[in-house]
Amino acid sequence: MNRQLTNEKWAALYVRLSRDDENEGDSNSIAHQIDILAKYCKDREITDYKIYKDDGFSGTNFRRPGFQEMLADIESGLVSMVIVKDMSRFGRNYLEVGLYTEVRFPEMGVRFIAVNDGVDSDDQMGSDFTPFRNIINEWYAKDTSKKIRAVFRNKGMSGQRLATSAPYGYIKGTDGHLIIDEETAPVVKLIFQLCVEGNGPSKIARMLKERGIPTPGTIEFRRTGRTRNYHPDDPCGWKDSSVVYILGQDAYLGRTTNFKGTKLSYKSKKRIANPPDKWAIFENTHEAIIDKDTWEIVQKAREQRRRPTKMGEMGMFSGLAYCADCGARLYHCRTTSWTHEQECYTCSSYRTRKQCSAHYIRAVVLEQLVLQNLQRVVVYAQEDEDEFVRLVMTNKLAAQSAEREQAKRKLEKAEHRINELDAIIRRLYEDHVLGKLSEERFAKMSGDYEREQAELKQTVSELRPTVESAEEQAVNLQSFLKIVRKYTEPTELTPALLREFVEKIVVHAPDKSTGHRVQRIDIHYNFIGEIDFSPEFSRSSKNNNSMIPKYHAVAVG
Repeated sequence: MNRQLTNEKWAALYVRLSRDDENEGDSNSIAHQIDILAKYCKDREITDYKIYKDDGFSGTNFRRPGFQEMLADIESGLVSMVIVKDMSRFGRNYLEVGLYTEVRFPEMGVRFIAVNDGVDSDDQMGSDFTPFRNIINEWYAKDTSKKIRAVFRNKGMSGQRLATSAPYGYIKGTDGHLIIDEETAPVVKLIFQLCVEGNGPSKIARMLKERGIPTPGTIEFRRTGRTRNYHPDDPCGWKDSSVVYILGQDAYLGRTTNFKGTKLSYKSKKRIANPPDKWAIFENTHEAIIDKDTWEIVQKAREQRRRPTKMGEMGMFSGLAYCADCGARLYHCRTTSWTHEQECYTCSSYRTRKQCSAHYIRAVVLEQLVLQNLQRVVVYAQEDEDEFVRLVMTNKLAAQSAEREQAKRKLEKAEHRINELDAIIRRLYEDHVLGKLSEERFAKMSGDYEREQAELKQTVSELRPTVESAEEQAVNLQSFLKIVRKYTEPTELTPALLREFVEKIVVHAPDKSTGHRVQRIDIHYNFIGEIDFSPEFSRSSKNNNSMIPKYHAVAVG
């Protein structure tokens, strides 16, 4: 019968089953609920009905597809009554259940029946206990949620992976542990390598598509038939969001990290991110795909996000070069009519707001200076590793000592000002009591001083750990030396080489006081920071040649 054409209303038979309800056996199965409701209709000669079902949806959430379809038909005036097996099938949030059954349905002239609970909205006397039953149903959902959370908590704290699906690059073994997927793991390595070479997520996604590499959704469809993330018209159409997600997955280190996120409550499906101090991290739980050094380089590259030029390319130093005076990044300048020798970098603050000087430096000059400095560092580290380690540690300890001294001076200055403000506030109070200051004037002045004092106390609390800490930060020299051993003397500066070695480059303003344009750059290397070589160290080279760097790289023009 075409109900739309005959304008006849029908009875809505609503059935629902959540994942937790499955544990109770067949009594709450979808088929069993339908049988009960169909028999109820048959016994009362209700022949015109439509079944709405939600399989695998929680009763605390009313954004279920079957429920929403039924609600749309009710609002269109097509439904005369709603019949459910019991109140818990309709929902487990007593406020929303009550809103529908006691307010919205009566307003729309819809009768509500819960068969096993004996609820019928046409029988007002028999529905008096319904609100209490709704509260009990919600308590049940809350108690179930607490038990499930406790089980997951115990599982997560034992080092077992909580995620139900394996990350791209892995498959789940029979025991639940991750096993490297021989088909997709090489793609993960390729994505990380392309990022190390200086490519952003959008460009990596294009490169993967150009190489005809199937997306994770396509792989899932081919293996399981699931079409959730499968696009048959574009099976190799990678999205930059997929690349970003892969680059941020620490599972590729062979690590299991649980409790990265949580739900607000058992009533909400929205997930919120947990701070890192609430994570539970377990190392070496499965075989790694990406080594730690590559991971660190990629994460630093992701922190230094860069935008391509209007020509669709990114400069080699974009995201790495910074202004020595204002700390802003240097902007890559180029046009279609310029040659590579004409490309340059300028301070972004100067370019946009004229708040700094240009710090102009040509790209080819920057490439030459960085390559020369890098060549000298590599040679030094390879020729005399022990001396190199001693020098780096000396530089690092000196830098840490200078940092602590600077923090100490700031701390002493802040504490002195706090004491001064205490005295000033006391005098203000005395003047106010003696009538020398009006109430309005006293409130304004004391408020300003108290705000300044509060800010200073916050600064003191941040500085004190730096000053009092005697523990020195360890320098990961071995990670740097591991990279050094991969290369002989580099002859060309490539994006991959640059990202592996260099953390950032600080460009100073040019000095023209001598009649020549002299410009200094400071190169900070990954894992070890800036290397400041003194003249005596240049004589320690085994070959005693001029390849050992002295001081900072300087461009002379």
